[in-house]
Amino acid sequence: DRKEELLTANQIDLEAAERDNISQVLKKRLKLSGLRQIAEKPDPLGVIKSKRELSDGLELTLTTVPIGVLMIIFESRPESMPQISALALASGNGLLLKGGKEASHSNATIHKVIGDAVEKGSEGKIKRDIIAIVTSHGQVADMLSLDDVIDLVIPRGSNALVSHIKSNTRIPVLGHADGVCHVYVDKSAKAEDACKLVVDAKTDYPSACNAMETLLLHADTVSNGVASAILMALRAAGVKCLGGPAAMKLGLSDSAATELKCEYGDLTCMVEVIENMDEAIDWIHTYGSSHTESIVCADDSEAGEEFLRRVDAACVFKNASTRFADGFRFGLGAEVGISTARIHARGPVGVEGLLTTKWQLRSKGINYVAEFSGETPCKAYTHKELM
Repeated sequence: DRKEELLTANQIDLEAAERDNISQVLKKRLKLSGLRQIAEKPDPLGVIKSKRELSDGLELTLTTVPIGVLMIIFESRPESMPQISALALASGNGLLLKGGKEASHSNATIHKVIGDAVEKGSEGKIKRDIIAIVTSHGQVADMLSLDDVIDLVIPRGSNALVSHIKSNTRIPVLGHADGVCHVYVDKSAKAEDACKLVVDAKTDYPSACNAMETLLLHADTVSNGVASAILMALRAAGVKCLGGPAAMKLGLSDSAATELKCEYGDLTCMVEVIENMDEAIDWIHTYGSSHTESIVCADDSEAGEEFLRRVDAACVFKNASTRFADGFRFGLGAEVGISTARIHARGPVGVEGLLTTKWQLRSKGINYVAEFSGETPCKAYTHKELM
């Protein structure tokens, strides 16, 4: 048990953060929390996704394989290292890790513990260097040019970090730059339900990328009192509510939002009033970041299914807090991050998102294409699904 060793190193980083006046958002992400293991999940490698007979004696399979070498760059969040390492090991990928300098002691100690565990658990068959740690900024710049060695970069951190990585490498990048999440309160929503969900979405972990940043209120909620109840609940929870253009006209806020798309990362959110579902969805598509969007409505309201169907985002929820957008809560065991891309992986990225596939074609005897072509082919395609 090396809990004390880890906590001691983490405390050194926390004290340094206080001395160096690091932002509150990064300090909250710096503190270590527990790790949920994914060891009990089935082996994801070599899983046959499909099997098809192309012709008699010619069988095609699609199977899962590792992506290759991953480079994960993260700010603060030392607890990310064991989670990401576990996912990389489970998916058979090599791993390069670069943590923030504010967590250097925590990261070094965690990396040593992980290396020891890898060698002990595999009885020396797997060496600790399958997971390498990068310590200097210069090393990162050099490695971002190694597109012939590194197969995927996953940045976890601020908009500035993700944007910098995307602009300085030819290696594919998986992740998201912004976490501007919305909760839309439909006219059918009950005040008590809406208050609980909205407060949770904003206050459970305000600096998380899946925290609510903008609250959209149907115009009818202003007249039926639901909007007032929600705003009172938010303010009672210590949330500063900035007003959008319509909300300011209706007197729902004393302070106007200076921008309509903003990831506050603290106990601040923007509130805006919209007329209908179409307007809500247009707003989300214009000012959102394709991360996580949620609607609060009556269980039997058609608005919920319409919202789920029409909103374009990695995660779209009905009557559930945006904070559910998380690898552990999704049952993935852990996550390397959340992707807002449309290609390869989208949403919380667990083991499945760290795999790719390859086609394997097995022939009984020799098969060649010329046998299947011409006016009198001697063989024919069957294209029969075997699973």
